[in-house]
Amino acid sequence: MDRLELLENWLKPQIPDIPYTLAPASADASFRRYFRVSLPDRSLIVMDAPPEREDCRPFIHVAELFRDAGVRVPHILAQDLQQGFLLLTDLGGTTYLDALNQDEAAADTLYAAAAGALIKIQLASRPVVLPDYDEALLLREMRLFPDWYVSKHLRTELSTTQAEALDGVFTLILSNNLAQPKVFVHRDYHSRNLMATGDEPGILDFQDAVYGPVTYDLVSLFKDAYIHWEEERVLDWTIRYWERAKKAGLPVSRDFAEFYRDFEWMGAQRHIKVLGIFARLCHRDGKDNYLKDMPLVMAYLRKVCERYRELHPLLKLLDELENRQAVVGYTF
Repeated sequence: MDRLELLENWLKPQIPDIPYTLAPASADASFRRYFRVSLPDRSLIVMDAPPEREDCRPFIHVAELFRDAGVRVPHILAQDLQQGFLLLTDLGGTTYLDALNQDEAAADTLYAAAAGALIKIQLASRPVVLPDYDEALLLREMRLFPDWYVSKHLRTELSTTQAEALDGVFTLILSNNLAQPKVFVHRDYHSRNLMATGDEPGILDFQDAVYGPVTYDLVSLFKDAYIHWEEERVLDWTIRYWERAKKAGLPVSRDFAEFYRDFEWMGAQRHIKVLGIFARLCHRDGKDNYLKDMPLVMAYLRKVCERYRELHPLLKLLDELENRQAVVGYTF
C-alpha cells in the first residue's frame, strides 16, 4: 500500500460521511508533502511526513509555542505519529511570494506584518525549550557548501590553501553569529512559508525552529532566496524592524550600524548554507528546480563579502571557483 492510500485510509475516519476531494497543496524541500482536503464548507490540510524520514513531534511542539506567542499557525485537528500524518487547519493558498508577484505595491504592508509577527515570536523566547543553534549546527550547515556546492555541483576539489582560507572565514562568521543575542528562530522565515491571510501572516514550515541569533529570521525574510529587493528597501525595512524590536524590549544592539553588521554576517552564514542545500536538493534528491534560485543567493553572498574586508578571502575563492576577476569595491 503506497503512502497516498495509507493517508486516505487514515483521513476518512477523521471526516466521516463528508464528501471531499484531495489535491496536492505544496511540496516541501524535505520529504514532507501537503495535500488540500476540500470539503463542502471549508478546506483542511493534511501533512504526510514518512516516519522513517521525518518526525512530526517538533512541528506539534513549535506550533504550540508559536500559537502561544500570538501568531497565526495551523491548528492540529488530528494526528497519527506512528504513520506520520497530521490534519491541520488551512491558512489559505496564497503565499507571500504569490501576493508579491501579483502586486509589488503590497510589499511594505506585508513585510511590516511579517516583522510584527516575528517580534511576537522573539518576545516569547526562552532557553532550553528549543534546540540551541550552536556552533556545531551552524558549522555543519556551512560545510554543505564545500561538500555539495563545490564538490558535487561544481565538480571541483578545493586546494589545501583554498580549504584553509574557507575554514578561516567560517571561524570569523561563527564568532559573529555566536556572539549575537538569542531568541526563537523559525529558520525559514521567508516568502514561501508566509501566507497572505489578512492583517497578519499565516506561518508554516516551522518544525526546524531553534534558539539562536536574533538576526537570523530577519535575513531569511529580507534576503529571500526566491524574491529580490533593492538594498535601499531592505535597509529601510531592517531599520523599521530594529526600531520596533528595540521599543518592544528585544535584545537588539542599541547601535543600528552594529545591528546591521550582525544582520549581514548572519546572512553570510545563511547564504553559504543555502547554496549547499540547493546543490544537495538537486544532486541527491533530484529537485533541480532550486538551481534557478542559486544566482540570487550567490549575489547576496558576493555583496556581503565585498563589503567586509575580513570576508575577502571568501570572495577570492568564489572568483577562483567561477574563474572571475576580482572587482575592487568599497569595504567597511
